[in-house]
Amino acid sequence: MGVTALIRWDRDPVLWVIRGALYTVVAVAFTAVQRRRARKATGTDSRGLAELGRGIRHREVPDDPEKRAAMRRLVDDQLERLERGGRWLPYWLGFMGLIAAALLALGVATGSVLFPLVFALGTAGFCCWILWMRRRTMERLHYMRSALREEHEHVS
Repeated sequence: MGVTALIRWDRDPVLWVIRGALYTVVAVAFTAVQRRRARKATGTDSRGLAELGRGIRHREVPDDPEKRAAMRRLVDDQLERLERGGRWLPYWLGFMGLIAAALLALGVATGSVLFPLVFALGTAGFCCWILWMRRRTMERLHYMRSALREEHEHVS
């Protein structure tokens, strides 16, 4: 939005600030709801949730049985959410591709190809990044699930 504000001088800057604040409030609210849901699923506080997330990112299995159980619940919750979201991923990618292709066709028809081409390339890059991040997250979560399962079998 900031780049658009720099490019389009015909709009009032106050409007851009208001829109930016509105989008920020929506993003913060969305993040807060997601974190509250994760805290509820794991039974930990915000600090504990941050520690568990860092442990997952660094592939560290906690020694404490309570933390291990909380991490197991967090991993299961996140894997379930990713698998549920995976059903809609082809539709989302198709919709993004359709928008990019339509804008590119509109640009070719009007003779202004540069912006639609940049948008189409940016959209393709964004979709590839989403797929890469999803695959990477799934690998980490599956690794942690198996590591926690192995730790649980060794303890039992």
